[in-house]
Amino acid sequence: MRSSANTVAARAGMALAIALVVSVPAGAQTARERYQVASERDKKVRVLLTGNVAAPAPEVASEAWRVIASFEAIVRRFPTSGYADNALWQAASLADAAYQKFNRPQDQDRAVRLYRWLVKEYPASSLVKRASQQITALAKPKMAALPATLTAIQRTVLPDTVRITLELDREVTYREERIGGPARLIFDLKGVQPAPPLLDKVLTYPGDIVSKIRVGRHPDATVRVVLDLEDVSRYSVFTLYSPFRLVIDAERAVARTVATATAVAPTSIVPEAPLAAPPMPATLPSTPTTSTSAAPPSPTAATANGAGGFSIARQLGLGVSRIVIDPGHGGHDPGVLGKGLNEATLVLDVALRLEKLLLKEPGLEVVLTRRTDRYIPLEERTELANRESADMFLSIHANASRNPTAKGIETYFLSFASSPEAEEVAARENSASARAMHQLPDIIRAIALNNKLDESRDLANMVQDSLVSSLRKSNKEIRNRGVKKAPFVVLIGAAMPSVLAEISFVSNKQELSLLKTSAYKQRIAESLFSAVMQYRRSLKGQTTLAAKER
Repeated sequence: MRSSANTVAARAGMALAIALVVSVPAGAQTARERYQVASERDKKVRVLLTGNVAAPAPEVASEAWRVIASFEAIVRRFPTSGYADNALWQAASLADAAYQKFNRPQDQDRAVRLYRWLVKEYPASSLVKRASQQITALAKPKMAALPATLTAIQRTVLPDTVRITLELDREVTYREERIGGPARLIFDLKGVQPAPPLLDKVLTYPGDIVSKIRVGRHPDATVRVVLDLEDVSRYSVFTLYSPFRLVIDAERAVARTVATATAVAPTSIVPEAPLAAPPMPATLPSTPTTSTSAAPPSPTAATANGAGGFSIARQLGLGVSRIVIDPGHGGHDPGVLGKGLNEATLVLDVALRLEKLLLKEPGLEVVLTRRTDRYIPLEERTELANRESADMFLSIHANASRNPTAKGIETYFLSFASSPEAEEVAARENSASARAMHQLPDIIRAIALNNKLDESRDLANMVQDSLVSSLRKSNKEIRNRGVKKAPFVVLIGAAMPSVLAEISFVSNKQELSLLKTSAYKQRIAESLFSAVMQYRRSLKGQTTLAAKER
């Protein structure tokens, strides 16, 4: 009898799941109609998630995601509709219910993302308080009872770097610390347990710059990974996803070639391809402008970069003599639009002002990716900088948001996005890219092997600080949105330090009014000029090897 009842229940569940798929009328067009249809499907799928009706879990999970997607589509199609915040709440709470049912991290992540979307974009909604409470609640349950797992430690030997990759089964928070006597790099991974092969493991590599990797356990479900360092000039840390990985690049104090890549337990590692050589210089249709002022001053010693070390550029005494300025967008791509102003026109104006300031400096050459309102593909802008043997690449953009109160300055360097907001900006700025999906592996590799990361980060910090401190004199309410990381196509493949500056929000009424004035645009140009000169002074000398050859 019990078996028969279960069979009947399963058939009922299947029938209900099939009914969900066929119950969507094709003619629903308005926000109200779409919301009503999605809500009906939402009620039915919640019965399967929270009730006693038996149905195959994969079908229920798939239908839940389809309903969530239909709510998201309403928000994207009708962002100013009165149904938008309700649709986000329904989508988030359904993802939340799926997480409670199936305990899948992707359901939890989607619920949190949708709740945050609601809080950020619809702050006046009556649902914001409940959404904030759910974000807090989702951060706590199940995590304490079920720690993440450190599943693998991988080691890759590159020509001047040793890469250590800590692989986990989901994203975790961590603390890093570098200490001396002897030199060690410590990572405390919160809420983590080691896989059995890594339990209290000690991995030894005599004579290498990362001579030992030790895995230990600490209270409160914390795993400590310690790297013993020898002759490491600098290191960088970044994260990758799917699966979540913490990647540490340790650079040799004196670069030396190592022929092979070595993998360590518990998994094998495939050697990564060497970095491609930069393209050979080629002549541009237009000739770069050059300063003909007095001879440059004598070179001075380099200062340590932001990581506390001396990059290979600083070790070789390289400086900055040729700068490529990239005014974003142009032609049929006007960028973001404000009332009476578009991004492409604004940033070209600022770029031309910056060029005039730079050309007053001895020994500097300036190349602009465009001088008129013409469209240049994103990929060609970086290629141009490489062909011109540029020493620095500065891309100038303006920001925008659906939230009219969003404002301020932010500067980016190339890496993987550091926040949902950075993801959104990258998606907008990369929308004109001509790259296809099959190129994704090469793009990921180019970002992960970005050997200008520390120098680009230093330049980004100087640009950000200079813009904020200078513009605050004219705009007391300016917001410092910080230096961020994102995978901008226009920065991928650049053979020199490169950053992208978002100089203000054209979607903010106050900042838009300032951006329309010549005085404010001049101040932006002067701020960028100051940052370039500060970065130039931080390097050794006033000319690069390329400039000496020319």
